[in-house]
Amino acid sequence: MSTKFSKPVYCILKPIVCVALWPFCRTKYTNKNNVPTQGRYIYAPNHVSFADAILVTLGQRRFIRFMAKAELFAKPLSRWFFTKIGAFPVDRGANDGSAIKTAMDIIDSGDAVGIFIEGTRSKTGELLRPRSGAVMIAHQMNCKIVPVSITYRSKKNSLFSKRYVSFGDPVSTEELGVITGSPREFREASRALMEKIRVMWERDKNGN
Repeated sequence: MSTKFSKPVYCILKPIVCVALWPFCRTKYTNKNNVPTQGRYIYAPNHVSFADAILVTLGQRRFIRFMAKAELFAKPLSRWFFTKIGAFPVDRGANDGSAIKTAMDIIDSGDAVGIFIEGTRSKTGELLRPRSGAVMIAHQMNCKIVPVSITYRSKKNSLFSKRYVSFGDPVSTEELGVITGSPREFREASRALMEKIRVMWERDKNGN
């Protein structure tokens, strides 16, 4: 089996995955059309469950290639599947320059990249401290970031819980306060980006 990403295979797998998940992952989308179908963007959602990348992708009409933990690519079958749906591996325990370069190459080609802003999955469903990777890459590539909120209203995030996925307005790193590209600016901008996610998250969590 080839493990090289293929847009035709992606287009075939996407509706199949959508139908397969439909009985389990009930999802309500908000502002699905906030992002143009073309152009250089980074999607930055919070991370709650294994299905998050798929749910965000299913809510958009364009290709989104997610940065995903390297463990998902350890076995041949899972490596084939995740590669075909556009994911690429990142070693979360190190400063993975290869993953960063892959993300930049994808953006440079005109496709969108997905990067979980917290860098790991929240086991409680609460928002975690943001990481600076998405903002740093967006600044270097001069592209906008789309804040994305993924919310469960149930206390226990089970397979059958209803999900709420909301897309915010794309924002530039300059709008987030990045001027010189210093590590401090990246950290503060990441916190500002997380606040945009938090507003949507709290709204969806409380049913407003």
